[in-house]
Amino acid sequence: MNPIISRIRLELESLASEKTRESGMRFFKEEVKLHGVKTADVNRIARLTFKEVRDRGRAGVYELCGELWRTGFMEESFIACAWSYALRKDYEPHDFKVFESWVNGYVSNWASCDTLCNHTVGAFLEKFPEYVSHLKKWARSRNRWVRRAAAVSLVVPARRGLFLSDVFGIADLLLADGDDLVQKGYGWMLKAASQAHQRDVHAYVMRNKDAMPRTALRYAIEKMPEKLRKSAMAK
Repeated sequence: MNPIISRIRLELESLASEKTRESGMRFFKEEVKLHGVKTADVNRIARLTFKEVRDRGRAGVYELCGELWRTGFMEESFIACAWSYALRKDYEPHDFKVFESWVNGYVSNWASCDTLCNHTVGAFLEKFPEYVSHLKKWARSRNRWVRRAAAVSLVVPARRGLFLSDVFGIADLLLADGDDLVQKGYGWMLKAASQAHQRDVHAYVMRNKDAMPRTALRYAIEKMPEKLRKSAMAK
């Protein structure tokens, strides 16, 4: 194990508490690995250690991120996400394969999925929008986390008014997905898009509300005025 990773692990273990670990576990139905470290401490460690690793260049940082992901600990995945996002100004097109390998190989809970995809993948897609089309392949995956990733990777760009047609394309692919965390993921994506394109998203929901699971529908309309929410929820 790289000495930097070993030192991070030791610091996380020294800050861990059973109370924090048990509190965190309540947010997940699936099994997760937690040290039990508060988010503020994880963020501080990520910020300080990035100053040490940034001189290794993108490839060197990504290699260390891979080591963090492979441990399976959620806090260590958050540090990997923070490091990769900190490099966003330096992203290159072939970085997509690295990020995709993390989504496919290591993401195993909604928190790691959303942290990676909202920030690292979302920022990459804004810089290289030609890669948005790859999300359609993710949306067809058998892996629930990859399907969720297809949607939540567009949350931040959609909030800025970007990629509306792609948002609807991903929603179409996930429309009748039976997994509630995938439903919440694409509902969240639609909700984000509604902040810039309320009329278009409402029209999409109205066209598809009979096929949409109620979980996804409720997420999608959450930020809309009451009148629009009622029309969407009406039978």
